Amino acid sequence: MILEMVRANGAVSLRELARVVQTSEVTVRRDVRALEAEGLLDRRHGGAVLPGGFTRESGFPQKSHLATAEKTAIADLAAGLVEEGEAIVVGAGTTTQELARRLARVPGLTVVTNSLLVAQALAHANRVEVVMTGGTLRGSNYALVGSGAEQSLQGLRVSKAFLSGSGLTAERGLSTSNMLSASVDRALVQAAAEVVVLADHTKLGTDTMFQTVPTDVITRLVTDEPPAHDDRAATELQALADQGVQIAVAGASSPPGGEQVPAARQRGLPGPRRGQGGLRGMLGEQAPGVERGRVADLRRR
Repeated sequence: MILEMVRANGAVSLRELARVVQTSEVTVRRDVRALEAEGLLDRRHGGAVLPGGFTRESGFPQKSHLATAEKTAIADLAAGLVEEGEAIVVGAGTTTQELARRLARVPGLTVVTNSLLVAQALAHANRVEVVMTGGTLRGSNYALVGSGAEQSLQGLRVSKAFLSGSGLTAERGLSTSNMLSASVDRALVQAAAEVVVLADHTKLGTDTMFQTVPTDVITRLVTDEPPAHDDRAATELQALADQGVQIAVAGASSPPGGEQVPAARQRGLPGPRRGQGGLRGMLGEQAPGVERGRVADLRRR
């Protein structure tokens, strides 16, 4: 069952595997290690992927069923970064679709997007204007791509860009598996004063073929709380923070529409303190760069 899920989706979190198989994450982790030893899959930051250095892109039907609780929590937190009357761009993706559903409640908002799913989520929102790019429809993720999409973004200027992707590393930034999608995402970034990346913990440390946003261009990362065993995800978060990315960590159990943390309180995590084991040790006390209030910290009790 585990191997079939990974083959079908390309990448699956341990949480999702445990839910589908109806067993504990400890048991799933043991089975994943056994499959990795046989060369059938690779473990990757709280999940499992197909063997090889770069993961392939899953289609929308597969992505929509992965890490759904985490995406909901991330969208809840990211929506708190948008103010009434702003003009923003929102890229394609299942997490950005969740964000769009929450933005429908923000009056006076203008949203520029190349995603049919984002536009659909906002289609009936009162006092929200939706501007679609041109381009050619890419059916696997319901996004408009190509030169038409890129040209329609020339001369555009907005306050924030909200983007997702297939992988995120401190070394290379945000990346995706499709060249056309990457090119449009880069055009979206050029239009924005700030870049907010929405990425659940399974994407941390994952690198894919085409870079979309270099790390030094990312203003904020909104992610979910990594599993207790996932030290590599915490290390990646620390590395991103050390490069100036502001980190916001949302709890997967945060209720929809929960209390949001004001954007003014978002700051980059400080560097690791000597003798405290980096990010996790530093979080023994309140870390000034990690938001609280309906936002889970990274401490392990």
